[in-house]
Parts: sequence; structure tokens; C-alpha cells
Amino acid sequence: MSEDRIITYGGQAVIEGVLMRGQKAYSIAMRAPSGDIVFHTEQLARVYRSSLTKIPFVRGVILLWDALGLGMSALTISANAQTGEEEKLEGASLYLTIGLSLAIGIGLFFLFPAAIGGWAEHLLASSGAGGVQPMPSLQSLASEPGLWIGNLLEGILRLALLVGYIWAIGFMPDVRRLFGYHGAEHKTINAFEAGAELTPESVAKYPLQHARCGTAFMLTLVLLSILVFTALGPLPILWRLATRVLFIPILAGVAVEYIRWTANHLGHPIVRWMIKPNLALQNLTTREPDVKMLEVAIASFQAMRQAEQESPG
Repeated sequence: MSEDRIITYGGQAVIEGVLMRGQKAYSIAMRAPSGDIVFHTEQLARVYRSSLTKIPFVRGVILLWDALGLGMSALTISANAQTGEEEKLEGASLYLTIGLSLAIGIGLFFLFPAAIGGWAEHLLASSGAGGVQPMPSLQSLASEPGLWIGNLLEGILRLALLVGYIWAIGFMPDVRRLFGYHGAEHKTINAFEAGAELTPESVAKYPLQHARCGTAFMLTLVLLSILVFTALGPLPILWRLATRVLFIPILAGVAVEYIRWTANHLGHPIVRWMIKPNLALQNLTTREPDVKMLEVAIASFQAMRQAEQESPG
């Protein structure tokens, strides 16, 4: 399997449909209320083919930001396909939606656990001093190895929030269907990478998990944050919160490179062992798709491939 085939194709589930993305174009196939499959196909932004996407660590942050915009836009298009409305999420409204979503995500999964970890450190410092004391300085914190427990508690809480959130939303009927389309997307790409015929009967035989899944990225990001933030040691609360935000692009860049590297070395037994947690978490974000879901995923992939071939360059 060539690296080009491995890194070229990806996608995501949308409302009653699947987005498939190549290097030059993307396609969204959706099951309309009438039962027909409808399509939305466009050329990708030039950022996907710019020289910046060849710079390790930098490319991850750039492509991740653009993928967020593409994902938000695709969800709007798929929602409109169900209601018959014509509304396009772009420009200021798109960036406002992305910014708000990121703010909520950062607040819930990064700042909230950091605040709890800082509170735990404060309690440890107070109990060690024999009573309630003012918040210790950076120098005094560094001299108390036991206070590093606060960072570890923060990381464990962040991991629990991620897994708990994914587990909880999986009980919602609409999300369960979304996860079914997620499974169809994975099976289709797995079948293509294996060189199999892209028919529902053939694609259904392939795994629900995929090494490059966004779920794998999220878990890798959280696990990296546990290692890095614990290594930073105890910090005053303002520095603690600031580092949790400022380090996100760095951690995201490293996480993307890790996902790319493992996807390119799946033949090695150690790599297959390394990605087991990522694949295990995907059991929560995928469901076994039905035939109609597989038909949509395959149609999306084929439409994207055709758009790639017709792209001017």
C-alpha cells in the first residue's frame, strides 16, 4: 500500500450522509427524505495542496482548522437536505460557529479539568502546611513533588470527560444513526485501501475501525496533554490555564503527525499494539451500518473520486 493511497482519503459522517475528502475535491452524499441519494461536490481549498501542508507539525494545525470549517459546512448542507431549506454556512457565520464550538470544547475539556487540578494542588499545599494558606508561588510549588498529583488528576479527568461525553451522546437516536454512517465511512475506506470491490455486500465485511479516524486524533490529543502537562509540573492557576490553551496547537500538530506515522506503519506489530486504544474508543463512535448507509458512503466515495479525476489540477 503506497503512502499516497493511505494519506489521500478521509471523511466524516453527516446527518443522513457521508462526506468523503480527497486531495483536490470532496463530496457529500445524503439520503434525502424521498429516499434518493443527493450530492454536493466541490473543489477543496488550495491550502490542501500548498507547500505548508508538507511541513511536519505545521501542516496538522492548518489542515485541522480547515477541516473544522469543512465539517461545519457539511453538517449544515446535510441538515438542509433533510428540511429542503437552502442555507449556506460560510464567511463570518462559519468562523463564528467554529470559534464558539472551539471555545466550548476548550472550556469543557481543557480549562475545566485544569481548574479542578489547580484546586487539588491548592488543597494539597494547604494540608501540607497544616492549615489553609495563600496560593503558593511557582518556586514553592516546584519544591513540593507531591503537588504534581494535581496535574495527573487533571489529565485523568480530561480523559474521563472525553470518554464519558462520547458514551453519553451515543444513547441519542440521531447520534446513533450518525455513528452508523461513521461506520459506513470507515468500512468504505478500509475496503478501498484493501483493493476490494466497492459494493455494499463487499464493503460490509470490512472493519468499523480506521487508524486515521478523528476519534483516534482526539484520544491521542488528550493522552499527549496528560504527558506534557504533567511534565510541566505545578503552576500558579493563571499560568496553568494559559498553558492549557497555548499548547493546544502544538499538541494538535504532534497528534496529527503521530496518527499519520502509525497509519503508514500498520504492518509493524508494535504499531498495531500502539493504536489499540485509538481503535477501542472507536467502538463508541461507530455503529454497524445498514445497507442503505453503505450505499450512501460508497456513492460519496465514488463521486469524490470522479471529482478528483475531473479537477483541473
